[in-house]
Amino acid sequence: MKIKFSDLDRRSFIGTLAAAGATFVTSRRAVFSQRQGEPAVTEKAPDGPVLKAGLVGCGGRGRGAAGNFLEAGPNLEVTALADVFQDRVDEARAVLNGKHKQEIPASNCFVGFDAYKKLLDSGVDIMLNATPPHFRAEHFAAAVAAKKHCFLEKPVAVDPVGSRSVMETARKAKAQGLSVMTGTQMRHDKARIETRKRILDGAIGEVLAVRAFRNQGALWFREREPGWSDMEYMIRDWVNWIWLSGDHIVEQHIHHLDQVNWFMGTYPVKAVGMGGRARRVTGDQYDFFSVDYQFENGVHMHSTIRQINGCANIHEEILVGTKGSCKLEGTIFDRAGKVVWNYEGARNNPIVQEHVDLVTAIRTNKPVNTAEETAISTLVAIMGRDSAYSGKEVTWGDLMQSAVRLGPTEYAMGPVDIKAVIPVPGEGGIPAYRSLTTGN
Repeated sequence: MKIKFSDLDRRSFIGTLAAAGATFVTSRRAVFSQRQGEPAVTEKAPDGPVLKAGLVGCGGRGRGAAGNFLEAGPNLEVTALADVFQDRVDEARAVLNGKHKQEIPASNCFVGFDAYKKLLDSGVDIMLNATPPHFRAEHFAAAVAAKKHCFLEKPVAVDPVGSRSVMETARKAKAQGLSVMTGTQMRHDKARIETRKRILDGAIGEVLAVRAFRNQGALWFREREPGWSDMEYMIRDWVNWIWLSGDHIVEQHIHHLDQVNWFMGTYPVKAVGMGGRARRVTGDQYDFFSVDYQFENGVHMHSTIRQINGCANIHEEILVGTKGSCKLEGTIFDRAGKVVWNYEGARNNPIVQEHVDLVTAIRTNKPVNTAEETAISTLVAIMGRDSAYSGKEVTWGDLMQSAVRLGPTEYAMGPVDIKAVIPVPGEGGIPAYRSLTTGN
């Protein structure tokens, strides 16, 4: 087997609800004004009875998430594993039983598309979900129905139907007092928390413009091996397929779009974007996107993401205001560009911190639930993607009405009726989703 990597480290290895659209639109501001508060910055979660977690999705990011969970505090265990591939389960079990001193029995290792259901029945308290994003909405719904706390990697879906499903499930989890944490770890970074406090206190005045950039080298891909079915190949190469990852604007750029939403206290209502494919060698995704997002108050955000080797790279989010500007990672400037504040406090590991905050919420009986706001950020990314694919303006209302669901409706290791057709925008182009959706 050949697996190719870029020259950059990457953290993320590894029925329609249209009738409720008006409710989501009218509640848009309420979601952001009624947050759970700033994440607690602690070294470890408090002690308490043993919490047992089950990992669904045992690739590199899943193994990392399980390790991060175990670092979060005392009396934490990973007791069950689930994946569609036996080798992934075996690799995760070896790492967790060896490096992390767990004792996961073979009887608690499940393989197949229904493996997550068996894991939820195995006595776990928490589901750690790090599957390809396509599967996340269905797995989340099952976990909440089973009354399990959850950690969900980002993004939480790949299409409007899945995103709205996660919103609905998040509300059910809240009603049951379950805690749900999502993998938007930048919200748990001390420097960004302190920067946001100052921006909300008016440090840069009224925001006039925004930019969010994530331009970097190419990601990994897998070459198809003899004997692999369509389904096995696509899932093993998932980061390059729209129906599995949502494209990289959704799978990765969500971090930066989510940060802007968090700082702004709201999110864009329409997008006009462009993009294309120049270098990717597998799958059906674009290599780059450039999107003009507009907020309800008329403020615009320029958003770009590119994954091509040998180009200028930049990861940053900037707000420009009437009194100055800021880099969300921890620097504030005056109107002349002079630094007036820079975060110099203690640093934390936000990838572990999000698990500390989840365990703390469970053990203090103060539930936290970030799934709905991450679904909103997922939809913002989808809005930009769909505009680039089609060449059309896409609005928040369009997403709330859309019946698009990416991917097959039945899962088996065999043929998949999805071809590597690249969306082409404009009149006479290839409609986005023509060959990979079950909606319109």
